[in-house]
Amino acid sequence: MEVGFIGLGVMGRPMASNLCRKGFRLVVNDINQAAVQELEGLQASSAPTPGEVAQRCDVLVTMLPNSTIVRQVLLGPDGAMAQARKGAVVMDMSTVSPETTDALAAEARARGIGFVDAPVGRLAAHAARGESLFMVGGEEADVARVRPLLEAMGTTIFHCGPAGSGTRTKLVNNFLAVSLCQLNAEALALSQGLGLQLERTLDVLYGTTATNGQLKINWPDKVLKGDLTPGFAIDLAHKDLSLIVEAANAARVPMPLAAAAREAFSSARARGYGDKDFSAMADAHCETAGVAKPRLSSK
Repeated sequence: MEVGFIGLGVMGRPMASNLCRKGFRLVVNDINQAAVQELEGLQASSAPTPGEVAQRCDVLVTMLPNSTIVRQVLLGPDGAMAQARKGAVVMDMSTVSPETTDALAAEARARGIGFVDAPVGRLAAHAARGESLFMVGGEEADVARVRPLLEAMGTTIFHCGPAGSGTRTKLVNNFLAVSLCQLNAEALALSQGLGLQLERTLDVLYGTTATNGQLKINWPDKVLKGDLTPGFAIDLAHKDLSLIVEAANAARVPMPLAAAAREAFSSARARGYGDKDFSAMADAHCETAGVAKPRLSSK
């Protein structure tokens, strides 16, 4: 099996690297040539365009920033799907709108190729360790073909239903994961404003039902130690919240907290935090409140 991999960003690069290390033959493409060269150092080959990647591969994987770019890369007369081999499978791992995933699935059916949507759960650090979680949509036969790749990149695979189910599940997941960042930011700003000791406050929160994965797993290694380098940037979190609100509106499901969280992320972006890790919502909110940014003391 020759695997095409388009999109070597914060998540795509470590996932593709794991595939190389576990013996898969990769053909890669990205606008960032440094990322391409890193994969070439792991014995991947490269192709100058997405279409040329598709021509060479049995399975084509995309991991791209947004719906617009996914459509540009995969759809249309010059898109990678139009160049895909007969009988190939396309697996999109991007977080995109349900409408985009449905359009990809329809295009694949029209061309007689398989399609799987498999957006990723967990963080960039998990991707680097090959510990990602995947929310998968697609026909059983297509999912079976890509399962060896998913097993090489992660530890947990949930087949959520037909094509489009993975994308829709990811929106539900990210509503909670991203919105919790704003709740955590407000809670820690309150603790700072009340003059509480951060370490002891966290001990209490970790010991009650108030705790959550962002606060307990991600934040101590990111914002609370002053590391704002993006594992998942505020700009991308804002994009996901926008997708969530739009999908909810289309389904006539009221999401007042999602809308409020999106505007909090809008405020952070407007003040220059867009390229920071989404845990930096703590710093953004403390800055608004005029209290000290929360930091764990080094031991």
